[in-house]
Amino acid sequence: MGRTGTAGLHVAGLLLAVMASLVSSPGSAQEEMLDAGPGDPLLRVFLDCDRRTCDFDHFRREVSFVNYVRDRTDAELHVLVTSQETAAGGEAYEMFFMGLEERAAQQDTLRFVSQESDSDEEERAGLTQIFKLGLVRYAAPTSAGPLLDIRYSAPTQAQQQASTETDPWNLWVFSVRAGAELDGESRQSSQAFDGSFSASRTTEDLKIDISSFGQFEEEEFELSDGEVLVSTSRNINHEGLIVWSLGPHWSAGVRASALTSTRVNQDLTIRAAPALQYSVFPYAESTRRQITFLYSLGLASFDYEEVTLFDKLEETHAEQRMEVAAEFQQPWGEINSGLEASMFVRDPSLHRIDLSARVEYRIIRGLNLDLEGSVARVKDQIYVSREDTPDEEILLERRQLGTSFEYELELGFSFTFGSVFNNVVNPRMGSNRGRRFFN
Repeated sequence: MGRTGTAGLHVAGLLLAVMASLVSSPGSAQEEMLDAGPGDPLLRVFLDCDRRTCDFDHFRREVSFVNYVRDRTDAELHVLVTSQETAAGGEAYEMFFMGLEERAAQQDTLRFVSQESDSDEEERAGLTQIFKLGLVRYAAPTSAGPLLDIRYSAPTQAQQQASTETDPWNLWVFSVRAGAELDGESRQSSQAFDGSFSASRTTEDLKIDISSFGQFEEEEFELSDGEVLVSTSRNINHEGLIVWSLGPHWSAGVRASALTSTRVNQDLTIRAAPALQYSVFPYAESTRRQITFLYSLGLASFDYEEVTLFDKLEETHAEQRMEVAAEFQQPWGEINSGLEASMFVRDPSLHRIDLSARVEYRIIRGLNLDLEGSVARVKDQIYVSREDTPDEEILLERRQLGTSFEYELELGFSFTFGSVFNNVVNPRMGSNRGRRFFN
């Protein structure tokens, strides 16, 4: 080998040595904490939160005095985050801190409520704050304890005064929205307009919820023979709900609606029905678990755009509905399921039964089951038009076709293995996860 080749090997070796020293050189105290290994005495935390709710990268950056692990079996603390929409349009979050191993007797719950007007950053900051507060008790005995600092920002006089002012809206919350969408190509175009309005007032004893939605859509297609095909649809829906609390397990209410829809051949359909609901667990526990039973009995008046298969242009029926629903968000996973049955009182053969379920279950360490599906027996389509539906309306799904059943199923497994630690955040050049490699 000549001098040039020997010199090249020396240069390559030097570059590798420099790169290795850069990779292995210690960084800041925070980076050292984030890179802690299994022998580090920092608290091991499993953060159990939907990624649409929690910004994991932000949490790992802002809360660096714990070790984040990927699997619950490696954790000393399990933090479960749940949320429900508030009457004001915000979100009510609950963080359940559940100690594991020798900390199994320690449990805490902290809450944060965001406003509808809050930005994503304000909501994220609020969640991060209560996450920090909840961790203090568990992190204090670890090596991070002596490095923690507790600060208190006293409210200003203006803030104290604002918190005691009388609500001029008397707990009513209103929302108005309008939108339009236009798109097109040389041989096709579409335009859509929609708008909505809602008003609600919620207290512990009474809930009032009113909403309206309207949509109009038109599409034009130029076919190969030069013919222009125009398809239009409209959907207008008004709903109202009043619910009275009858204790920690019972509630009573009245629901009413008015619908106009070309898809289901309904020029105007009006429904009204009182209902009674029982909850096995107190409603106060609904963010983590609930099993409810509901029964309603009311009237439905139909006015059709076209004559139906039963030669009707209008009719009125008494109808009843029964519903069983269950929701669980627990350390082992999440389950949502429901069974709903409705029928016309005069003719029980005209009925519909829906069964739906969604399961996210941790089978064993690193192995998760994801199952989502629904099935329905459909025997209540009294609104189907007796006129033949044009092929273009079928392809564009502008009309509801007659059917005796519906189903949908999605099943998946995921298995994760490797390092149990999940602390480091590196956003450079994005990630391959979720990336499409073929178009």
